[in-house]
Amino acid sequence: MRFGKEFVSQMIPEWQEAYIDYAYLKTILQDIQASRNISDPNSQNNKPSFARNLTRRYNRDASVSDNHGIVVNTVTRELETTYETVFLKAGDSEVAFFRTLDREFNKVNSFYRLKVDRARNEALSLSKQLDALIAFRLKVMEMNHSLSDSVSVDINTLASKIGSSSKPGEHRVALGDLIRNEETGNKNILERIRMNKTRETPLSAIKTILKVQKQEELKFTKDNLKKAEDLLQIAFIEFYQKLRYVKNYSFLNTLAISKIMKKYDKTAARNASKLYMEMVDSSYLTSSDEVHKLMLRVESSLIEHFCNSNRSQGMNLLRPKVNKERHGITFSTGFFFGCAISLIVALALIIHARNILGTPGQRTYMETMFPLYRFFGFVVLHMIMYAANIYFWRRYRVNYSFIFGFKQGTELGYRHVLLLSFGLGTLSLCAVLLNLDMEMDSQTKDYRTFTELIPLFLLALVMAITLCPFNILNRSSRFFFLAVLFRCIAAPFCTVNLPDFFLADQLTSQVQAFRSLEFYICYYGFGDFRQRRVNTCRSNDVFTTFYFIVAVIPYWLRFLQCIRRLIEDKDPGHGYNAIKYLLTIVAACLRTAFTLNRGVTWNITAWVFSGVATLYATYWDIVVDWGLLQRGCKNTFLREKLLVPHKTVYYAAMVLNVLLRLVWLQTVLDLKFSFLHRETLVALLACLEIIRRGIWNFFRLENEHLNNVGKFRAFKSVPLPFNYQEDVDQDN
Repeated sequence: MRFGKEFVSQMIPEWQEAYIDYAYLKTILQDIQASRNISDPNSQNNKPSFARNLTRRYNRDASVSDNHGIVVNTVTRELETTYETVFLKAGDSEVAFFRTLDREFNKVNSFYRLKVDRARNEALSLSKQLDALIAFRLKVMEMNHSLSDSVSVDINTLASKIGSSSKPGEHRVALGDLIRNEETGNKNILERIRMNKTRETPLSAIKTILKVQKQEELKFTKDNLKKAEDLLQIAFIEFYQKLRYVKNYSFLNTLAISKIMKKYDKTAARNASKLYMEMVDSSYLTSSDEVHKLMLRVESSLIEHFCNSNRSQGMNLLRPKVNKERHGITFSTGFFFGCAISLIVALALIIHARNILGTPGQRTYMETMFPLYRFFGFVVLHMIMYAANIYFWRRYRVNYSFIFGFKQGTELGYRHVLLLSFGLGTLSLCAVLLNLDMEMDSQTKDYRTFTELIPLFLLALVMAITLCPFNILNRSSRFFFLAVLFRCIAAPFCTVNLPDFFLADQLTSQVQAFRSLEFYICYYGFGDFRQRRVNTCRSNDVFTTFYFIVAVIPYWLRFLQCIRRLIEDKDPGHGYNAIKYLLTIVAACLRTAFTLNRGVTWNITAWVFSGVATLYATYWDIVVDWGLLQRGCKNTFLREKLLVPHKTVYYAAMVLNVLLRLVWLQTVLDLKFSFLHRETLVALLACLEIIRRGIWNFFRLENEHLNNVGKFRAFKSVPLPFNYQEDVDQDN
């Protein structure tokens, strides 16, 4: 792999604007090469284009060599050090090259210094947290003598170890070297700290609403100690990953400068790289070792205080987790894909051979069994679209793992998702073939109950796998999904994060899947499955009522999430978003009422509200969620930054979004196709909505990624266990 591609692949996506613009520097080198090809070879010996007396402006002794052709000077302005190159023998293209290189290097050097300063401040904060944890641990030990000796800490020994390992001048970045070995010191620390609140739960939110009094005193219990240790351990690990990113940033940019200078020497036939790299090596970017010292401090602190001095265990925690793509996953995905295709072909052949289409049994099957099985079809299609999203997110370097907050090394790749989707599809198709026969038993003149229970068994199996507590079948991802789903259901009582409203948006595209679940309850709950009929469900008022409610639930959850964010953030944009979902709720109810009651009044109101809701939602999709249709940008009707190089993709996505948003027209127009059963048409329209949501997913996350890039946000905020009272006082 060429260095340019490797350089891009190694970048931290959210910091890509802060890296050396290696590609642009290479284009300038191409201009230099072109100018040399058309110029006189002896033109290199012409007089320098810049007077040598320019170097007198700088207070620096520079060793000038005619072989170098440049002088690199250090300039200090307002306590900030920058570097400028003076050209002794250069053409216009070479001048442009070094001016660009200086600008890029100064940008990188400043960005690196900023990140190191922030890391130093965070290290001081973690040092205070570790002080508090050790004092808290000692207090718990005093109050609970039953603690095992393995977790005890001799504070005097600890202090002496840290003191002996510290070097002069390192007290600013040491982690835990402020621990007092006197009881009075521990007491002072404990008097100044309080336990931070953990993530808000529905129960804690209810207590807040009911104004239930909380105990403010610090409780020295084993549970609180365990919570504090877990939180601080996560904070140390996350901080270590930040330091790794900063260190890698320094290494990559230094390597890129070295590579581009070697290319310059080769192109311009000069020997300037040595002099320029001497300046780079003496700069803060390369000479500073603070990040390395911080990493050593984190390693020693984590190993000593969280791993019982077990270095291998500590380094295993700090080592980045990578979810490797295995050949077995690829093989299994292809195997289940082939099985699914074979079963679809077999299903089509059996239907044709038995001449099932057009028979009374076929109509009964479409009204009973088809609504049960189409639920799995909707889920499989949504999973395939999600796998496609992952593939293109990775291809265009959208950091979806960071945006969603997946635990490092547990995020699913597109092959994993395809494997799950094709596996579920194969299982569902097998179940369809098992009870495809629409005829009654020749002896009992009754339908076989066991056969009718196959869809229910399949649904129970899927739910059992999803809820399985054992560490099989991607437990981390399943639990993450269940946790986010729970927060979606408890929308008013939980702080809403991006994964929460992203999943809620997915649920709004699965209305027909929710109605299929409702049909499961009715079909098997009222016993209609024994006779394969739906008379009870269709004529039941409760079923009809819930037919409305089920269609509204996903939008209602999303509406509550918007209200919650409006109250917390005081951003009116969330209120406007809530109006969008409220309009959608009204439109969905009116369309459902029209399908059940018909009539001119229902038709007109459904038309009006559906039209307004569609216009509102389309504008929100394209302008707000995707960030397109911006004025005054270089990309007409798009935005300044695009990850997909082909602009036609964005235009096509906008047109498709509008068209697929109009599938509700079938409801109000009451379109009927003789070759399609009503349930089949409903399923096809639901599939179109799922496809629209899959397209929306890519551009929505692309826009979120670009917002993170604009703010250089590459790390998630980690809650700390303790809160110092003086910090609270300063904030107030």
